[in-house]
Amino acid sequence: MARATLGREPPAFFRQGPSALSRLIVFSSLALLAMVADVRWHMVQPLRAALSVVLYPVQWLAMRPLIVVDAVRSSLDGFSRNEADFQKLRQQLSVQAQRANLAEQLLLENRRLRDLIALQQRLESPSHAAQVLYDAADPYSRKVVMDKGEVQGMRLGAPVVDEFGVLGQVTRVFPLVSEVTLITDRGHAIPVQNTRTGARGVAYGDTSSHADALELRFMAANADVAVGDLLTTSGVDGVYPPGLPVARIEKVERRTDAVFARIYCVPLALVSGASQVLVIDPVGADNPARPAPAPEAKVGKSGGRR
Repeated sequence: MARATLGREPPAFFRQGPSALSRLIVFSSLALLAMVADVRWHMVQPLRAALSVVLYPVQWLAMRPLIVVDAVRSSLDGFSRNEADFQKLRQQLSVQAQRANLAEQLLLENRRLRDLIALQQRLESPSHAAQVLYDAADPYSRKVVMDKGEVQGMRLGAPVVDEFGVLGQVTRVFPLVSEVTLITDRGHAIPVQNTRTGARGVAYGDTSSHADALELRFMAANADVAVGDLLTTSGVDGVYPPGLPVARIEKVERRTDAVFARIYCVPLALVSGASQVLVIDPVGADNPARPAPAPEAKVGKSGGRR
């Protein structure tokens, strides 16, 4: 018994059924028979259908994480595409807005240029077109710099107008640029005439009422001046051509204890936004000089002239 226990064969007590080789052969034959029967007579199809029905819930649960991941990924991709499309459309809208603003600016500039050309044709004095570059650096004065200078024939004291009226006067001339003092500057004065009454006066730059204003000074308190009267250049100074619009009367203050009335005016020209202007040659620039006064005769001691 000891020899049987120590041998290669297991004891009879532990032997159960056929050997492993026999079982391998049997099950392999059954598998081959099932495959052949399924191919020839589809005998396993009902079993496969039943198993698919039984295993469908398991498959459905197993596929849920993949479906959720795919849905989240699609949502994120869609959000990214929508964000990219939104940024692209926003950029296109910005470009279109810039083009629209540029088109409006060009239309406004073309309209002003047409008005300047029409004004130039009406003027009898020679004129030159110019463009305002920037405001002067002095914050206490009302001056601008334009792109024409002595090389282009600019003259000191030449009137500057835009399509609405008198803008100012050239006060400094450099080789390539010129400085223009606006009519609203405190140190600027311009002879004007009331188109309704024909009365002449002098308008000075004044900023006491608001930034861009004029004051018609030295008018009697009982002078015939009303709000809304149009003031034009009188032409008596030999600089400005007569009839150019200057300002419109905005306010008249009359006081019994004052000799002169306080008359406030608003300029008609775009003193704060002019870009294209006309520089007119001074009216009296080519006029002959005034004759010198004749010397007075000397009187001798005896009272006779020598």
